[in-house]
Amino acid sequence: MFLRRPETLTELAQLRLKTVRPHCPVLDSLTRHVRAFAVMLTDRQGERLPDWLDAVRQDDLPSLHTLAAGIDRDLDAVIVGLSLPWSYGVVEGHVNRIELLKRQMFGGAGF
Repeated sequence: MFLRRPETLTELAQLRLKTVRPHCPVLDSLTRHVRAFAVMLTDRQGERLPDWLDAVRQDDLPSLHTLAAGIDRDLDAVIVGLSLPWSYGVVEGHVNRIELLKRQMFGGAGF
């Protein structure tokens, strides 16, 4: 429920979420942050990432603090990755396939 776009949720799921969020501030904060990050990701708004990181750090959400610390280690690359339309997905797929073949050839893929 928290990871999907609000407009794609069923009416029952929307009602449940609307009922639960006011009673659980942690869940409400988590939902807001996850949805804001999803918008940055889908709309290529990498320039908003520093503000998002600051907002995450202001809330008491240890799991998101860990994510924020990881993003901080390579902030410039993450901003570029969230901003530009290019992807290394195809290249990574080929690398993964080659590594699988190498493991099979050298016996690393067995149990």
